[in-house]
Amino acid sequence: MTGTLLALGAALLVGAAPAAPTTGWAPQGLAAQDDSAYGCIICHADKRRSFTLGVHSDYGIRCDDCHGGDPTAYEIDPAHRGRFLGTPTKLEIIELCSVCHADPNQMRQFGLAADQLAEFRTSRHGQLLLEQGNTDAPTCTDCHNAHLILPPEDARSEVHPTNIPATCGRCHEDAQLMAKYGEPIDQYERYRTGAHGIGVFEKRNFASPTCIGCHGSHAALPPAVTQIADVCGRCHLLLERAFYQGPHGGPARSGTLPGCLGCHSNHGTERTAPEAIAALCVRCHEPESAPALMGVELQEEVLRATEELHYAADAIEEMVEMGHEVADERFRYQSAVSEYNQIALVQHSLNFERLEDLGLAVRSNTGIIRATAEVHAEEQWEHKLLLIPVWFLTLAVIVLAWFKLREEQP
Repeated sequence: MTGTLLALGAALLVGAAPAAPTTGWAPQGLAAQDDSAYGCIICHADKRRSFTLGVHSDYGIRCDDCHGGDPTAYEIDPAHRGRFLGTPTKLEIIELCSVCHADPNQMRQFGLAADQLAEFRTSRHGQLLLEQGNTDAPTCTDCHNAHLILPPEDARSEVHPTNIPATCGRCHEDAQLMAKYGEPIDQYERYRTGAHGIGVFEKRNFASPTCIGCHGSHAALPPAVTQIADVCGRCHLLLERAFYQGPHGGPARSGTLPGCLGCHSNHGTERTAPEAIAALCVRCHEPESAPALMGVELQEEVLRATEELHYAADAIEEMVEMGHEVADERFRYQSAVSEYNQIALVQHSLNFERLEDLGLAVRSNTGIIRATAEVHAEEQWEHKLLLIPVWFLTLAVIVLAWFKLREEQP
């Protein structure tokens, strides 16, 4: 089936539209489509505007490079004569785009990959379209605008990081379409409110992954169960190493545990709150089992460290309000935060001895901060106590002066 469809697409393209230019590309700006002798713009003014804003026009690619026909003609029949491709099918679009985008010699000068077509063949989308002829699957122009092609770093582009989830959501939020394949339609909303989505949309951190960060772009596929931890590990390298060093690593490699998804959701990617650790463990382990009891101990250790950090932060603010220098305390606090962050790493390996050591290190630093704050608070109180006799003497002087004035009055 694949060979038949691809052969058909290739035949259509060869017979209908000329190949795009293969050498000598150079920036042309808007002049290519502002040429008054260019007949296509007489009828297709709306397409002209979109096209001239995109990168293809910048490099001199014109309508007839993709659609064929005679751009020097001013009537429909002559303009569409010869090798002409009007509205290409999804398969024809793939073949047409690949004329340039699957050619390393063409793409090398722009630093673009030339393997998108090969990747697309391996994707779920490509399998549906190329092997099964299922036109529900997207083609190039379903994710990239047909005429307004913009680079990914342009915020108007459909493949800019802030737009990729919505681009994918055009299909994956379509209840009627997804019902055919038994797929949920809440991925976009879950992603937007999850840690990765907050990173992209609220913090504008484009290192935070979008859909293609985990699924791939042209080779879009959900990771296999045994691949999930490796996919997450591309960003969370130290957590991945700790995870594989712990008791969950073996089951994840064998596929009996879904890697990171054993504790975190896929699109929500929420961070487990310290007070929810024990409850998370009993989702898989019996409540009174050794792993579940370790989960309780782990939660208690993390909660203690979390509370200590809060107390230390409050103590520093109190010292600031009292007017004390807190440079040393802030340094100790940052050390405690660094050790606390390592606790999150050790949690994934379930190395409880190491976790206890880190918890002790946190409490050691925060304990010194709190002790210093208490000393300053006692000194402050002592200063206030010393002021009592001063105020008493001042008041006595005022009273005596008042009596003296009364005696001197006639």
